Amino acid sequence: MDNLINHPGLLAIFTVVIIVMLLLDLGVFNKNSHAVTNKEAISWSVVWIGLSMLFSGFIYYYMGVEKFSQFQSAYWIEKALSVDNLFVFILVFGFFNVPKENHHKVLFWGIIGALIMRAIFIFAGVELIRMTYLPEVDILGYSLRINVVMTLFGIFLIYAGIKSWFAKPDEDENKDFNKSPGAKLVHKFFNVSKNYDGDKFFTIENGKKLATPLLVVVAVIEFTDLLFAVDSIPAIFAIAPDDPFILYTSNIFAILGLRALYFLLANFIHFFSKLKFGLAIILTFIGVKMVISPLYHIDSLHSLMIVGGVLVLSVLASVMFPEKAETH
Repeated sequence: MDNLINHPGLLAIFTVVIIVMLLLDLGVFNKNSHAVTNKEAISWSVVWIGLSMLFSGFIYYYMGVEKFSQFQSAYWIEKALSVDNLFVFILVFGFFNVPKENHHKVLFWGIIGALIMRAIFIFAGVELIRMTYLPEVDILGYSLRINVVMTLFGIFLIYAGIKSWFAKPDEDENKDFNKSPGAKLVHKFFNVSKNYDGDKFFTIENGKKLATPLLVVVAVIEFTDLLFAVDSIPAIFAIAPDDPFILYTSNIFAILGLRALYFLLANFIHFFSKLKFGLAIILTFIGVKMVISPLYHIDSLHSLMIVGGVLVLSVLASVMFPEKAETH
């Protein structure tokens, strides 16, 4: 919390940028639902990444190289893990046959929900970490101060990394998303129409107000992001466990660019076929970093170099060794 108090100017810049960009996004550029073109997706990706890098420049100027490295590391970790989540979004849209012109609206409201959930997870997580340090102990001549939550997060991330490496590519492809808790929740409280009504969440049929399948899709996307946060939030705690400002701003800048990235991913999925192996290595590395942190600290700059290197190599491997199309 201290950095929020000590740097009100940075907090003000962040708040103004996010609010203005969201208003422009919803109220000006995407006021009418439409299918997003590759050109539009690339433009928005450049804008969001550019804004993120510009903000990191302010962090470097006001807070120094260490906080700059932390922001960059957390940003690219979240960005990388987000790509894995976008694969599931593609499957969800396909399962529910969502018209392309409605994809942007679903993703917009999904990300609004993510802004709220990430704030709760990050600020609560930082406080929980602060409360769970064990008394300092001497082990083999080393004075160690172990944090219970960080150690558990680390073990979980190592497990998640190993599991991700061996996960089958088609594991989610045959999933029935109607059984998702998000879909069940909507069906519990509303009668749901079988038909879409443009980009509306509710419609009138035979004089009755019904939810449209679009509301179900938003609920499924929200729940999917909630599950995704279980992996991504512990991962960024390894970077700056005591600084919610760095964690939240980097996280939000990363996920606000997801909509544009989704439309690129859907059309250029072959550029990311080996990404799952890179993510597995990153998750395992971060987990090991958290577990060994009481004994050995890997600084943020070195973490950034490792994460960046793994991401670049996994994308290069995807391009050089593309997946072969299945023949039936």
